[in-house]
Amino acid sequence: MPVEGVWDLSVSTPIGLIEAVIELRREDGLLRGAAHGAGEEVPLSDVRLDGDRLTWKQAVTTPLRLNLFFDVTVTGDTLTGTSRAGRLPASGLTGRRRTLLPAGEPRR
Repeated sequence: MPVEGVWDLSVSTPIGLIEAVIELRREDGLLRGAAHGAGEEVPLSDVRLDGDRLTWKQAVTTPLRLNLFFDVTVTGDTLTGTSRAGRLPASGLTGRRRTLLPAGEPRR
């Protein structure tokens, strides 16, 4: 199943639950994307999909300036895995792909 789409993430960190959104798309045969959260948008780098394992890197400045590494397993419309900031302990992560509603169908 393709991994492209919009994903809502929840990361359980030592400072509390952080929610973010990532958007993944294919350009010129490569996976690319961006993350949105805490009032900033940052590009994803080194996005790789190997079977059901998805990894990427991103830098954030809020709430701290950190370089993050994500390692997740994709199962249909869900993600489970970890986010790691340098030598800090890994934080658990879950995610769910947003589904697009057919045109004109109301949200419930």
